[in-house]
Amino acid sequence: MMDSDYIKSTVEALVLASPEPIPGRKITQVLEEATSAQVNQAISELNEKYSEAGSSFRIRELAGGYQFYILPEYVGFVDELFTRRRKMRLTRAALETVAIIAYRQPVTKAEIEHIRGVASDGVIHNLMEKGMITIKGRANTVGRPLQYGTTNEFLKFFGLKSIDELPKMSEIEELISAGEDLNQTELNLKDHNLALKLNIADGTYDPDKNYDDDDFSGEETVEEGNSAVTVTDDEATREDAPPEDDEKKKETSGVIVDMGSTGSSD
Repeated sequence: MMDSDYIKSTVEALVLASPEPIPGRKITQVLEEATSAQVNQAISELNEKYSEAGSSFRIRELAGGYQFYILPEYVGFVDELFTRRRKMRLTRAALETVAIIAYRQPVTKAEIEHIRGVASDGVIHNLMEKGMITIKGRANTVGRPLQYGTTNEFLKFFGLKSIDELPKMSEIEELISAGEDLNQTELNLKDHNLALKLNIADGTYDPDKNYDDDDFSGEETVEEGNSAVTVTDDEATREDAPPEDDEKKKETSGVIVDMGSTGSSD
């Protein structure tokens, strides 16, 4: 029988060493004598120990795995230390598209464009480059078009344990009605037009409801970890354009966006 203290120390080492959230099944593959229940118990006891010691970090479940994170009261100091950290930027068009995909997945490009009312080749291409979405298969319709869904990178970006943690449409409507901002670990759906499009997407749109545009204007901000990201309408307009070929990209922008880029054009 494996000693519980040894299991805790090993789990702690594996979570600390893993660059990505490590699933419990991978931990049990290394600790062959340990069960999933013992791993969960070890993590609970580790978090209790960190709390009693007044540590600035804990272990949380994120994107189907376990990962260390800094407590909110210490985030500002870490953010100041890494002010030069490269950020991933999402435009308004990207936020709108990834929200539709998250709620409707698996969804085809035609369905996305029907909801958005605009061509979405460029924004889908950029979201795939950033690793936020991926191809999930083909629809059983004429032409068998590709279907898209979100990835673990999407979950990590928005700080979600799973897709089930997305806010319900009724919750979003209540927040919009109250004029309150969503928590930054959730999808920022304050944009009135986007909320209406999602209402239409899931069949909850009420044509008799009086939607007021006056409360929904300005810029939107989304955070990735500790980094604030601001998007504007001009950027959204640029991203909706179809993707250029690689050579033209090199000539015009000089930068190809990846998961770690900052300040580059989408």
